Amino acid sequence: MALLPSSAIPSASGGGYTIDQSLRFNDDDTAYLSKTFSSGDEQKWTFSAWIKRGNLTGSGNSHQIFGTPRDGGEHVSIFFNPVDKFCVEFAGGTEGYRHTTAQYRDTSAWYHFMVATDTTLGDRASRCKLYVNGEQITSFDTETYPPQNADNTWFNKADEHVIGTRSYDNGSYLDGSLSHFHFCDGYAYSASDFGETDSTTGEWKIKTSPSVSYGTTGFFILKDGNSVTDQSGNSNNWTVGGGTLTKTEDNPSNVFATLNPLFPSGNATPFTYSFGNTKISETVGVWQTTTSTLGASSGKYYAEFKCFGNVMFAGVVDLSSTTRGVSGYNAFSSTQVTSYGYGYYNGDGTIRYGGAELNPYGDSYTTNDIIGVALDCDNNKLYFSKNGVWQNSGVPTSGSTGTGAMSLNTDDGRVWGFALSTEYQVAESNFGNGYFGTTAVSSAGTNASGNGIFEYDVPTGYTALSTKGLNL
Repeated sequence: MALLPSSAIPSASGGGYTIDQSLRFNDDDTAYLSKTFSSGDEQKWTFSAWIKRGNLTGSGNSHQIFGTPRDGGEHVSIFFNPVDKFCVEFAGGTEGYRHTTAQYRDTSAWYHFMVATDTTLGDRASRCKLYVNGEQITSFDTETYPPQNADNTWFNKADEHVIGTRSYDNGSYLDGSLSHFHFCDGYAYSASDFGETDSTTGEWKIKTSPSVSYGTTGFFILKDGNSVTDQSGNSNNWTVGGGTLTKTEDNPSNVFATLNPLFPSGNATPFTYSFGNTKISETVGVWQTTTSTLGASSGKYYAEFKCFGNVMFAGVVDLSSTTRGVSGYNAFSSTQVTSYGYGYYNGDGTIRYGGAELNPYGDSYTTNDIIGVALDCDNNKLYFSKNGVWQNSGVPTSGSTGTGAMSLNTDDGRVWGFALSTEYQVAESNFGNGYFGTTAVSSAGTNASGNGIFEYDVPTGYTALSTKGLNL
């Protein structure tokens, strides 16, 4: 989880790489892509894609990225296993498999995953190479190797291939977002062909136009947004086999905040996260709090939260010292709070903070109302709007004057992030992706920063909480 001041976040647009959108892949547990291949090279191929994980696996399920859907030994799978390890299995594992020792559970970041296979090589460990963020993986929990010259890896057979599911068992759907998905038929490339290390920050960053060949069955999809049209020149287009594919501004070169499923609620039945970790559901009648995956100690940021009735607080909390893991934890009104949180309560329009409340502050709100939160870390001020109307006659551009603002506690250089608390509640967030669930904002407001898409006008000088926004 990234909780860094803006000075510590590298520029998202540095190095000349920018991606406008990517694809939020699993919004309703049935989303996947399908294509029936012609015959290609089963001995030599490369898979490369950028993935931001949503819900993690668990509960005995795997999350399938790419493979063929046949049952038994007649399939190949690239997937996350039930304990979030990156895996590849050929012919159901009978012709080789590799399961990493490392777990990949960061839901705030984009990962670059790669598999390069060449069964003609004499060195057995080189016949199937796995890379994550440019580093070749050499530590595996379990591994066997494809036989030399094996030609039944199952990729490139004249058969159906799928992205995002293993359809023969009616499940194992991928949950998260995908961008820049490459498959190269007849070529085993290195990670450096698809990414590079930024000379200033040391980060692994995407090459948006890699110099690679795709062979006969190869393709390049999800370049910018939810287009499944092949960009390789092969016209190997894919089709949506089921579900809804939603475009998102979140992408490998500009990582947006989402809600954080790794924030410990302390409850046996924690929030259910969905829609790329932008929606929460609480069903057990116990207060819980979730926070944004990104936070900041300087700059000005805006986010929106949609109410679905019952009870809800929208606001900000100090991410650097928030009490966590306590059953019934509400960051805004519980007597258990030992950190600073400021929340706008839908029931009566009060602001709750540290066990106290400001009443009156604004209007109550209910189902389908959208609450805007403007966080001014430079002046330690906080503002709330309801359906575009700033409450308490707030003026987010008033700077140190703080007209109509809540004044944030400034002790100890706090790191602020957006937060939601609910009980028996559903709530949706828009951190700049331009959607609530699968519904696009109805009439996008103005945003002078050009970073993020929101329902209502973003106050001048504010922007989305993202890696690019942290550097504006």
